[in-house]
Amino acid sequence: MSFFTLVVLLLAQTTPVPALPKGTGLPPPGREDAAVMTPINALFAGIAARDSAAVAATLRNLGNATAVEENADGTRSIRRLDFVAFAARFQPGAQRLEERFSDPAIEIDGDIAMVWGRYVFLIDGQVHNCGYDHFDLVRENGAWKIANLTYSSRTTGCTA
Repeated sequence: MSFFTLVVLLLAQTTPVPALPKGTGLPPPGREDAAVMTPINALFAGIAARDSAAVAATLRNLGNATAVEENADGTRSIRRLDFVAFAARFQPGAQRLEERFSDPAIEIDGDIAMVWGRYVFLIDGQVHNCGYDHFDLVRENGAWKIANLTYSSRTTGCTA
C-alpha cells in the first residue's frame, strides 16, 4: 500500500463522536421577549409612580392577582384580588415603592406568553418582601396585556 493510499484511507474514516449535550440554546429568531416585557415593565413603573390608572392600563379586563403569602411564623395564606382591586391599591402617597424583577424566564407561543422571575419589593428603599412573580399574558389587537398575575411573597430571606 502506498503512502498516498494510506493517507486517503485514514482521511476517509470518521471517528465516532458522542452527541453534544442538550443546552438551553439561543432563542429562536424573531422572539418577542422585549414586547412581552413591555406591559410588565409598565406595570412596575405604574406601581413606582403610585398610579392606579397606569397599572390598570397594563392589565386585561377580568384578570386576577393571586398572592401566596408566607408569614415569618411559617403560616401561609392565599389572597386573590380582581384586577380592579389590585390596581386600586396603588394610590398617591408619601412612600416610595419599587419592584426589582430579575432573570425572567419568558415563553411565547403565538398570542400567549408566560413570564416568571424573582422579585424584591422595596418601600422607601428598604426591602419589604420578596418572592417570584408569574405573569400570564395575551396579545389582543397587537398589544400584550397581563391576563393574570400570581406571586409568592415572604418577608424573610430577602436581599436587595
